[in-house]
Amino acid sequence: MNYSKLPADPSSLVLGIVALVLGFAGCCCYGVFAIIPLIIAIIGLMSANRSLKEFGNNPDVYSPQTRSNVSTARVLNIIAIVFNGIIVLMFIGALIFYGTMWSTGVFDEFKNFDNFETEEIYEYESDTIFSDTEYYESETTIDSIEVEELIEPTDSGE
Repeated sequence: MNYSKLPADPSSLVLGIVALVLGFAGCCCYGVFAIIPLIIAIIGLMSANRSLKEFGNNPDVYSPQTRSNVSTARVLNIIAIVFNGIIVLMFIGALIFYGTMWSTGVFDEFKNFDNFETEEIYEYESDTIFSDTEYYESETTIDSIEVEELIEPTDSGE
């Protein structure tokens, strides 16, 4: 008996594979281009479903091998839709997060934080009272109370 192929046999399989490959490659671009393989996978899934309905109406006309190929394409397209849908949702979430941070001026605070930290350090260092030649020395008394004395270094010619 002479069987024919389903209309979506090669095309939906190719669309599913292309959608998965572009989806994995789109991860490197932080999901910016993930909408393209999502659309491709939706088109492939619609085509595969249409062909499977046609096979259900006339199973004697089409080859069982072509039905197997379309079923595989359907699974690939579903996986591509889920994967690329997650990437698109993560990209939208990142856009919302960074948009909120940018609009509230949080990034300005991060920029000013580095300057603020170094200004405090320089300000603290300029407030020192003693020069490099003076230093503190601690002595312990009999009652174990620390007493600090300012001791001038002496230049001994020994």
